[in-house]
Amino acid sequence: MPELTRRRALGTAAALATAAGAQALTASSASASPTGTTADEHHHGGPEAFDEVFRGRRIEGRPVTGGGHHHGGGYAVFIDGVELHVMSNADGSWISVVSHYDPVPTPRAAARAAVVELQGAPLVPFAAN
Repeated sequence: MPELTRRRALGTAAALATAAGAQALTASSASASPTGTTADEHHHGGPEAFDEVFRGRRIEGRPVTGGGHHHGGGYAVFIDGVELHVMSNADGSWISVVSHYDPVPTPRAAARAAVVELQGAPLVPFAAN
């Protein structure tokens, strides 16, 4: 049996920490997020359309076609009729201009997070270049 060295012990500890982190990410994406959505919303190659009232604000989301919009995977999100600019990340998470540094699993979760962050303030249209 090979002798236990500091390098081997640190390598094993790093591998265990990585495995534990991956397991925690998998568990958190399978359970409900703080914004009330689950990873189950991804069907048929993209997120589902939604239209609901969340904390007194109407939030909508739907796939869009054409328009040359390169972010968001062809998906539009609206809060009280004003478009919330959303982007899908390479890892499948979503961000918006309101909660840019807090990725969420779905566009619906991005809309809900924006409503929470706005605290009743109106969404101002974002002029994308």
